[in-house]
Amino acid sequence: MKIQQFNDPRIKVISEKDDGLYYALNKGISMATGDVVGFIHSDDFFPDVNVLENLYKSLHSEQVDGVYANLKYVSQSDSNKVVRDWKSKPFKSENLKYGWMPPHPTLFLKRDFYNTLGGFNTNFRIAADYDFILRLFSSNKFQIKYLNIYTTHMRVDGASNKSLKSIFKKSSEDYKVISQYSLLGFFTLVFKNLRKIPQAFSA
Repeated sequence: MKIQQFNDPRIKVISEKDDGLYYALNKGISMATGDVVGFIHSDDFFPDVNVLENLYKSLHSEQVDGVYANLKYVSQSDSNKVVRDWKSKPFKSENLKYGWMPPHPTLFLKRDFYNTLGGFNTNFRIAADYDFILRLFSSNKFQIKYLNIYTTHMRVDGASNKSLKSIFKKSSEDYKVISQYSLLGFFTLVFKNLRKIPQAFSA
């Protein structure tokens, strides 16, 4: 295990072999000591310096267990060029049947609830975040608030969208996830993919 040290004792970087993305995320959750857990992946960045402050204020002033917001996909070569605008909306349980989910990188959740929900299912290589979100939003135990702000920009080159093979694998895993819940089966998968079309046109 290689641990990179920073001047700020709150920052710890661990570089070592593991069993994939979600294994690493679970490891991060297990090592986290703060009240709230959020993720910023290697191709992601915060659009402005006030993002974390806004999230902190919302989590502590609204008495909620978590928040989620909006995300923009941007060009890998030009981070100012928006490719897809993923604007979420307030949660309604019925929308899960029609492929709705918030952008996972915009989800900031109290750490204890990751432990309650069991973390990410590492049997999935690409769709474990979708599985986790369905577990979270299918439960009535949590208060999750939608913030109509952009907390994350993602460069287009992620594990689920970098090739046709990855897109097919993502859809296959999504269907396996959907089959575990009381949704609409194949039609939920169709609706989930159709939701991406207006996001591209609104960019």
